[in-house]
Amino acid sequence: MPNTDATELKQRLQEWAQELGFQQVGVAAATLDKDLLHFKQWLKNQYHGEMGYMETRAQLRCAPQELVPDTLSVISLRMNYVPENANFDGTLTQSHKANISRYALGRDYHKLMRKRLAKLAEKIKAETQHFDYRVFVDSAPVLERAYAQQAGIGWIGKNAMLINPEEGSFFFLGEIYTNLPLEADKPQTEQCGACTSCINLCPTQAIVAPYQIDARRCISYLTIELKGSIPEEFRPLIGNRIYGCDDCQLVCPWNRFAKATDEQDFHPRHQLQNADLLTLFAWTEEEFLRKTEGSPIRRIGHDSWQRNLAVALGNAAYQADIIKALQARLEQTSSAMVKEHIQWALEQQEQRAKQHIPVFVEAKEHKKLVRTSQKLLRQFH
Repeated sequence: MPNTDATELKQRLQEWAQELGFQQVGVAAATLDKDLLHFKQWLKNQYHGEMGYMETRAQLRCAPQELVPDTLSVISLRMNYVPENANFDGTLTQSHKANISRYALGRDYHKLMRKRLAKLAEKIKAETQHFDYRVFVDSAPVLERAYAQQAGIGWIGKNAMLINPEEGSFFFLGEIYTNLPLEADKPQTEQCGACTSCINLCPTQAIVAPYQIDARRCISYLTIELKGSIPEEFRPLIGNRIYGCDDCQLVCPWNRFAKATDEQDFHPRHQLQNADLLTLFAWTEEEFLRKTEGSPIRRIGHDSWQRNLAVALGNAAYQADIIKALQARLEQTSSAMVKEHIQWALEQQEQRAKQHIPVFVEAKEHKKLVRTSQKLLRQFH
């Protein structure tokens, strides 16, 4: 079996990664100090909300050798996910449309990237001896952004997203833990400067301080991770976002450099990039499961899907058809959680009808958010 030296292997890594559709690859040492302290403080502040797995598996995040014995290096890779001609802000301005985070519009990225990482690992294995590894794509207790920063892929911004100076932040990350003593790349330095756009324009003010996200306030957490009722104080601020939120990325100046992907699996499916709220709300559980097959959306389940849509319908401009749909679903559903959110939505719609409010009601910062994102992303390519 060939025994390629470490320097040559790193050069080959770049070639193989590009062949497999990755935009960048870097190497980090399997030790983290400052990032671990930050993570432990985040847990101590209870910012993880109901994501108990973050706390119960914290030790594995802090000790990669316990997750994969003999790990010396972490190979970090990124893959862009936004297709060309993306409609970045169109649905945010249309109250009867559903706004879904762009990463979730296509097929689930986990399987695609895991397969590509496995192929890359097999190429490495064919070129070196005593190579042990394990691949990860958001599927285990891995501090992926911290390793990506140490590997030179980007820096962790004030919105806690990894930002690349040449391509912004619209990309997925994956890792290969290995026992190979590869030379680590130079870490990226933080380049957010004095900018606070993400902090100022977060709809729910979830970025409580630079680099500090309180998940309990974050729309992505509220619409995806939270399994119970969405606190009433946040419902009006969610607007028409029914799965995730991209706002802190949309307003990030570095995303004017974002580049499109040609990965067909990441292109929107079932017209979800321009779907009507009422159309999605009418999906039965069978339709939901069928139309979200292979999608990350499927994991939240039909009840949470209905919950999120009910909130969005409650925030929409008044329509008699919305009230009819909400009333019909209220009689059909057996879920107490869904009923609670439908009743809230009905109250919002009925109040709007009485007050003759014909426009999309949301926080006043919404228009500023849209204007900012339009300006920054107009040159997306």
